[in-house]
Amino acid sequence: MPWTKEDYPDSLKNFMAPVREKAIEIANALLKDGYEEGRAISIATAQAKEWAEDHDKQVRKKGH
Repeated sequence: MPWTKEDYPDSLKNFMAPVREKAIEIANALLKDGYEEGRAISIATAQAKEWAEDHDKQVRKKGH
């Protein structure tokens, strides 16, 4: 099931919007390549965090 800006895994709810959107983009690409949902989310989360750090972006909302 592809995810959207409005419908995404709960594990991404405390991420800043740009990081969450990057994770959704990556996870959807992994799903398209045949990855299982849980694995796609795990990989996408790690890659989105790395992307954020490489671009000096805040990863999580304040207090999380």
